[in-house]
Amino acid sequence: MAQVPQIKIPATYMRGGTSKGVFFRLQDLPEAAQVPGEARDKLLMRVIGSPDPYGKQIDGMGGATSSTSKTVIVGKATRPDHDVDYLFGQVSIDKPFVDWSGNCGNLSAAIGPYAIANGFIDAGRIPENGSVTIRIWQANIQKTIVAHVPVTNGQVQETGDFELDGVTFPAAEVQLEFMDPAAEEGEGGEGGSNSMFPTGNLVDELEVPGVGTLRATMINAGIPTIFVNALDVGYKGTELQDDINGDPKALAMFESIRAHGAMRMGLIAHVEEAARRQHTPKVAFVAPPADYTASSGKQVKADDIDLLVRALSMGKLHHAMMGTAAVAIGTAAAIPGTLVSLAAGGRAHEAVRFGHPSGTLRVGAQAGQVDGDWVVKKAVMSRSARVLMEGWVRIPGDAF
Repeated sequence: MAQVPQIKIPATYMRGGTSKGVFFRLQDLPEAAQVPGEARDKLLMRVIGSPDPYGKQIDGMGGATSSTSKTVIVGKATRPDHDVDYLFGQVSIDKPFVDWSGNCGNLSAAIGPYAIANGFIDAGRIPENGSVTIRIWQANIQKTIVAHVPVTNGQVQETGDFELDGVTFPAAEVQLEFMDPAAEEGEGGEGGSNSMFPTGNLVDELEVPGVGTLRATMINAGIPTIFVNALDVGYKGTELQDDINGDPKALAMFESIRAHGAMRMGLIAHVEEAARRQHTPKVAFVAPPADYTASSGKQVKADDIDLLVRALSMGKLHHAMMGTAAVAIGTAAAIPGTLVSLAAGGRAHEAVRFGHPSGTLRVGAQAGQVDGDWVVKKAVMSRSARVLMEGWVRIPGDAF
């Protein structure tokens, strides 16, 4: 058998928020992978170590969770008034595909720092001390993200005292603004005129075979998300990962809710298509505030939060909260009548602090009505980011 040598590709391994992934500059990828298609997907899967029937991604950079099976491609801006293009690929762990259907809000925090460190930002814009405002074009969802990146001694500041539940060590704060995060017109289902709410309703009756009829808020802001009440699916909203992820029946129930919700939102035409669209939509359950112990052992008090939220990503309960789902939470909380706002007390909130399995997170949103339809100007939250390793990744030369 002929030996196939490995090739090496410049790459950076970064944490952004409560996720981490492998980052590439578009121009550093092999020519065949610089454009969308099979070659790019195969290359990224091999880098991450997928598909892996063992579910461990031992032979790659992935960490065998939805939060760590991620890839990012950053290129020169193709849109006016933007600094970089950001493309996110969620790599399936056990199946041979990359899901390009949505953004990663957590890794969005790493794009600004990466852009500065990798020569995408003119040196004249980088102060000796202060911050740099970077406009990012999120290519998956065709939206703008504005990142405010701290700079110290002319370099990206990565260390600091900003604490983010779900991340062990403190770091520097990166503020993110997700501009106009709702879907564009025409992306909804059932003919609804309001693109933020694809069905045209703040709350729907969602029929799920084998589960029943659930009240659901289906919103497309940040990422398509289906919210249901915790009590309606047999939970309290204080659950941790093992309470859900160790229960195959629970996971199957949530996947069925996700698939049927995706159909109602117009994201897929048939339930079976959901298996090839694992990244979106998300499904989450909400409840009013309650005391609980986070996965770190931290005590979260009901008085310190506005509501409880638990969300699933790639078929498993997330250990904290996806950044894009946080945008959906903040947006829904700002609109009275959604299940999120009802769980938070029944009024509109300009900002909410919600409890998740690892602790709490605060997110704000500016929402209002235009011609009877709800719109959101932007959602704001803070994350942190840090370079973990940089150099090259290596893959067999025939992998793509």
